[in-house]
Amino acid sequence: MSSAHQPVQGMSDIAAPEIRLWQRVEAVAREVLARYGFEELRTPIVEFESVFTRSLGATTDVVQKEMYVFEKGGRHLALRPEGTAGVMRYAAGLAPGEAEGARWYYFGPMFRSERPQAGRRRQFHQCGVECLEPPSPLVDAEVLALQVDLLRAWGLGDCVVRLNTRGAGGETAAVTAGLRAALQPHQADLCDNCRRRFSENVLRVLDCKTEGCRTVVAGLPPVTDFMSTASRDYLAQVAGHLDALGVACRMDPLLVRGLDYYEHTIWEITSEALGAQNAMSGGGRYRIQIGGRELTGVGFAIGLERVISVLQTLGRTSALLPAPPPLVWLVGLGEQAIQGNLALMQQLRAAGLACRMAPGGSLKSQMRAADKSGAAWAVIRGDDELTQGLAALKDLAAGRQESVPLDRLADELIRRAAASRQ
Repeated sequence: MSSAHQPVQGMSDIAAPEIRLWQRVEAVAREVLARYGFEELRTPIVEFESVFTRSLGATTDVVQKEMYVFEKGGRHLALRPEGTAGVMRYAAGLAPGEAEGARWYYFGPMFRSERPQAGRRRQFHQCGVECLEPPSPLVDAEVLALQVDLLRAWGLGDCVVRLNTRGAGGETAAVTAGLRAALQPHQADLCDNCRRRFSENVLRVLDCKTEGCRTVVAGLPPVTDFMSTASRDYLAQVAGHLDALGVACRMDPLLVRGLDYYEHTIWEITSEALGAQNAMSGGGRYRIQIGGRELTGVGFAIGLERVISVLQTLGRTSALLPAPPPLVWLVGLGEQAIQGNLALMQQLRAAGLACRMAPGGSLKSQMRAADKSGAAWAVIRGDDELTQGLAALKDLAAGRQESVPLDRLADELIRRAAASRQ
């Protein structure tokens, strides 16, 4: 196939029938998010590069290796690799105090220049939330509970919450120094990537999947040993609130989120139904310096490709997707009937019915089009029906046909459509 007909590697077209599942996933999310008081915010796909380099941290893999960056008119721009930084850029542009207490959510594409593989695309889509209420263990727990509630609404409730802390922002240096000291005797046993991380971003060593590094990390003290009592108490309060909210969690001292802006509560959600590649999503509390202001919040992001894939793998799509509305197909025999069907089609649509028609052709070809469309009924009108004010209504599944007065047609089809849903 010519490359002119293919999307860029790592990016995908999404069309029917799968697009219906995407639409339903988004619709369910909007219902859940509204119950928690969140409003939608739409930010640009293209931002100034500095929005991400200053927010995410210069040593993160996203900034160092994965961003799509380009120059236009002397300005350094980037396709957004994640949603939080753009939301915070928007918040920083509001009047002082206007963003405090805001609860926003977003849907949209993100871009990372990664090697395409299962579960990782160069263009991917996220549903995310950002809550800018003042820092509180209770708020952190509520946002985490929202994420679990959202997964349950999608039919992915069999999940496990792993919980940890990054400690207060002022403790970063102490945690980093303590972890480096504990790792120092074992540097030779680390992989090449983690030897680089040792000096640049030592917390990411805890997240390495290579066997040698995992063995080293298993013998380290938990990072909370290098934090204050206040930070450990904050985490304990979050766990207590989650218990009250009915959300079970596991403390995981090795859990690390990859971006520099996190502090205090961090979490990751996995599904035991997925096998080895079981990560569903994650989130946490953060502090960002942007636009000359410091903003704090708590939030999460969920990759929608992952959600769709898991629903399909576990065979749970039918439970989420409602049955499509039954389709009515209008068949007109002769130019006068076809013209009359145009008005009838709009009348039936206005009554809430899904309705289509062929632009012309023989009775056989129009009925063939009706069958191919999956229509439930065909409404057939020729000269006799036009003269008598009737329509021939055919049940395409049962093969039965009857004459119905035109002024009763819409009511009859609405009755049948309602009965088909019961």
